[in-house]
This record gives sequence, C-alpha cells and structure tokens, in this order.
Amino acid sequence: MENHKSQIRDILAQTTKTADQKMQEVCQYLQQQIPHYDWVGYYFANHEHRTLHLGPFAGDPTDHTVIPFGKGICGQVALSNQNFVVPDVKAQDNYIACSLHVKAEIVVPLFKNGVNIGQIDIDSHTPDPFTDADVDLLEFVNERVAEIL
Repeated sequence: MENHKSQIRDILAQTTKTADQKMQEVCQYLQQQIPHYDWVGYYFANHEHRTLHLGPFAGDPTDHTVIPFGKGICGQVALSNQNFVVPDVKAQDNYIACSLHVKAEIVVPLFKNGVNIGQIDIDSHTPDPFTDADVDLLEFVNERVAEIL
C-alpha cells in the first residue's frame, strides 16, 4: 500500500489542477489500481439540510446523488463520524443498493478542521475484501485530500 500512498501524494501535489480534478484522479487511480475497488466516490455533507451530495467518483453512474443523513452506510457515517466496513451488504438492514453486483462496502469519513465534511465510499463486487490495510490507506487518502480543500 506504500506505493499507492506515494501515487496519491503525487496526484494531490499537482499544481495545475483544481481540488475536484485531483479528487477525480484519486478516485480513478484507486478504482483502476486496487482490484477489489469497483466503485470509488466522495460524498460531501450539507449540514444545514442534513444530506450528502455526490462529488467526484469513478465507476458506474449511480442514482444515489443525494443521501439523507442516517440512510444507508454513507448516511450512518455522516452521523457516527466512524469508519464503517461492511463485509456483506446483504446482512445490513440499512443498506442502499447501488448495484446488484455490490457485495461489500467501506466508508471512511473525511474531516477538515475536526468537522466531518464528507466521506470516501468504496463498493466492491468481492465478498469481504476489506482489511486493516484498506482502512489505513483510505484514512491516509482522506488526510491528504483534506489538505487541498
């Protein structure tokens, strides 16, 4: 995963691109380079309306562009401020199906100045693929992304 961290640093260090462009590249890099990352995207919080809004992503388009706080895995992370690893989405009562192919999901909150401003969301077509290494990588990614926002 160290090689991935180095690549993420390089993507985010580009001076000729906007934050959204850099985040789009991060999503594409993760989706293309990590075999069990089939959909990678950012959702950003609107605290006034208590909703999450889809930002840059890589993978199939989704109908879930706005998610209320508390709904689905992403909505639960908006309230809990905690990582949420779902080894089997079928075992979750409060799950929003994005695709029939999704078997597992991991959501890691994105903090800026101590406030949960959003999250990175990964869907996988592989059952139970996520390990502590994935959590570590995604926390690293979000720490670096927060620096450019």
